[in-house]
Amino acid sequence: MATLDTIEKVVTFLIMLSVLVVLHELGHFIMARRNGVRVIEFAVGMGPKLAAWKSKRSGTVYSLRAFPIGGYCMMHGEDSKVSEAEQQREFRSEPQTERTHDSDNFQSKTPWNRLAIIVAGPVANFIIAYFILLFGALAFGIENPNALQPVVADVVARSPAAVNGLRVGDRIVAVNGTQVGQGLQIVNVVHGLLNKTVTVDYVRNGVRYEFDARAVRCGSLNEQITGKEGNMGCIGFELFPAFERVGVGTAFQVSAQEYANVASNVFGSYSMLVTHFKTYSRQVTGVIGMGQAAATIESFGPAPYLALAATISFALGVLNLLPIPALDGGRGAFVIAELIRRKPVDPEREGMVHLAGFAVLIALMIVIAVHDVSRIASGQGVF
Repeated sequence: MATLDTIEKVVTFLIMLSVLVVLHELGHFIMARRNGVRVIEFAVGMGPKLAAWKSKRSGTVYSLRAFPIGGYCMMHGEDSKVSEAEQQREFRSEPQTERTHDSDNFQSKTPWNRLAIIVAGPVANFIIAYFILLFGALAFGIENPNALQPVVADVVARSPAAVNGLRVGDRIVAVNGTQVGQGLQIVNVVHGLLNKTVTVDYVRNGVRYEFDARAVRCGSLNEQITGKEGNMGCIGFELFPAFERVGVGTAFQVSAQEYANVASNVFGSYSMLVTHFKTYSRQVTGVIGMGQAAATIESFGPAPYLALAATISFALGVLNLLPIPALDGGRGAFVIAELIRRKPVDPEREGMVHLAGFAVLIALMIVIAVHDVSRIASGQGVF
C-alpha cells in the first residue's frame, strides 16, 4: 500500500512538472507565431511519438510523446544541433535571395524579435505562477490562522515527537484512543496533558503508526512561549493551517500578496546562494529533492500543493534566464552579445563559453543529484 502511495505521489509530481514545462514551451510557441516564425513541431512529452496531428493552416505538427515529462517547441531555424550564434552565422552566409524566401525562419528575425521569443518561455512561467495561486485561492480558499489541519507541518528537533519518529506530512488520526478530525482538537487535548503520557496514532503513506510520549512544558521546547501557554503540555509538533473559502476580490488580493512572497523567496534564495554559497549550498535541491518536497506537501491538501507548483514555476522561470548554455538565458546571452557587437559571436569564443558552461552545468547537476539521494537515503526523505 505504501508503495502504491509512493508511486502515486511520484506520478503526480511528474505530471505537475511536465505541465509547467509544456506551458513554458507554449510561451515560446505563442511568441514565435506572433513574430511570424514557423513552428515545425510542438510536442507534449518526450521519447517515441504516440500520436500526431498536422495543422493544414500553419504546417505545425502537434505530437504526443510516450514519456509525459516536459515537451518542446521546435522552430524553423532552430532545429539543428549547432548553437545560437552559429545558426545565425550560417543563415547570414546564405544568398540574399534565399534569405528573402525564408522569412518564417527564426534566424531571419531581428535580434529583438528573437530575444522576445527566447524570453517568452520564462515569462510564461512567471505569469503561470500567479494564475496557479489565484486558482488555488478561488477553488480551495486561503489559510485560516484560527483553524488547523490534523497534518504535521513541523517537528521540533529532539522533542518527544521527534524522538518517536513523527515527521512532517504525517496525519494524526487519534490522541489517547480518541479519533480526531480537526487540528485544534489535537492541540487542546495535548495542552491539557502536561507531565502525562500522550498516545498518538498517525498515518504515513497509508500505514498507521502509534507512539507514547510524555507531554512536557511548552516553554521548554520553545523559548518564545511564555506565561500561561508556557505551562501547557507539548510534545513538539506544529500542525498545518486549514483553508477557508473567500470571495473573488479577496482571492485576487491574497494571490497578489502570495505572488510577491514567492518572488521574494525565490530571488532571496538565489541571492543567498551566491553571497553565502558555503552556508546555503547544502540546501540546494534538484528534481529528486523537489519530488521529495512535493510528496510531503501533497499530504497537506491541494491548496499547498498548488502553492508549491507556483513556486516551482517561478523558480523555473528565473533558472531559465540564467546565462547558462542549453538554457534560454544562454541563448539570450548570445543574442544580446549580437545586439552589442552588431554581429554574431566569434566561433572560438562561443566554443569556449559553451565548453565551460556545459562543464559547470553537468557538474552542478551531478552534485545536486548525489546530495538529494544521500539525504533521502539517510532517512530525511519521505519515499
